[in-house]
Amino acid sequence: VQLVESGGESVQAGGSLRLSCAASEFSLDGFAVGWFRQAPGKEREGVSCISSTDGSTYYADRVKGRFTASIDPGENMAYLQMNNLNTEDAGVYYCAAEYSGLCWVAASLAVSEYDYWGQGTEVTVSS
Repeated sequence: VQLVESGGESVQAGGSLRLSCAASEFSLDGFAVGWFRQAPGKEREGVSCISSTDGSTYYADRVKGRFTASIDPGENMAYLQMNNLNTEDAGVYYCAAEYSGLCWVAASLAVSEYDYWGQGTEVTVSS
């Protein structure tokens, strides 16, 4: 079971990035994929969740309207489109998968809910 993130880079505030999460050795069909951010010295926090089961999504308040999660079980890929980035969005972004996960409530952004994790991709935002 492997998740590999990509797409992180350095951007200016107000810019956009699209992160990708590639799954291998298992299918994302039936899974929820969460995106998490960890800033230096801070705990890992949930950003978004999307379920391949029912298409439900859940976002942290601070990214609502700016970030959009998507999932393509056929390609075994998940994505996080991030627009209007600000310096508080900087950090290492991780994707994670939870079997039979749904994304209806805030608990869907809890680190403890997820079974499989990628190694992270770093996003830097300059002002």
